[in-house]
Order: sequence, then structure tokens, then C-alpha cells
Amino acid sequence: MIEGTVNARHEAVVHLLIQGPNGRALEIEAVVDTGFGGFLTLPASLVVELALPYSHASQVTLADDTVADLAIHRVALLWDGQPRTIRAHVTGSKPLIGMLLLDGYSLRVDVKIGGRVVIEPAQ
Repeated sequence: MIEGTVNARHEAVVHLLIQGPNGRALEIEAVVDTGFGGFLTLPASLVVELALPYSHASQVTLADDTVADLAIHRVALLWDGQPRTIRAHVTGSKPLIGMLLLDGYSLRVDVKIGGRVVIEPAQ
């Protein structure tokens, strides 16, 4: 189970441990974004800091219907106590958790400032 809280901007946030190929790890705060169909987004500064390996570029349609070419890098993370290697889109200034990372899990959010966020395996 992964737990987090709802912040003052009414965003559901959890902390994740991500790691680069050199073994350096960082704990990040990521916002759950059910409108994002990928695994994870990371800001370019984190990609550079952890020297994450480039995978490929992908054309995506953003929430405002603009189309953008985004770099995708591989990143290791600890998800529900298990190591996983996933693809992360490089964009924005804050990490976002998308629906592919949530696949197979149930999400519960008590939508109020300080509310509980729970991500656990789906029944």
C-alpha cells in the first residue's frame, strides 16, 4: 500500500523513491493525475540530476489539446515496496503519476486538505 495526502491545492500527492543507473536515489513528491495515460512525468532537472537513460521520443496530446514531442527516459522506482523500471515523460515542473503506473491498483482519495490518499492492489 502507498499512502499520501491531499495538499493545499487539492492535489493527491504521494512520495516515491526514484533511482538513476548510477545508484543515486531521490525521494520525490508526485501528484496523482488520472487524466495522464502514461506512467510518470519528471521535470528535466531530475532527469539530468539522476542521469536517467534516454529511451525514445513520443508525440503526445496535452490537456489543452496541443501536440508536443516529449523525450522519454527509463527510471527505476520503488512502487508498493517492489522495484520497477518504467518510462517517464520529461515535461513540466512537478512529477505526475499516470494511469499506467496505477494499473492493477485501486485509488482512494479523501478530497479535503490533509485528506488521505491510498493506493493499494485492486481486489
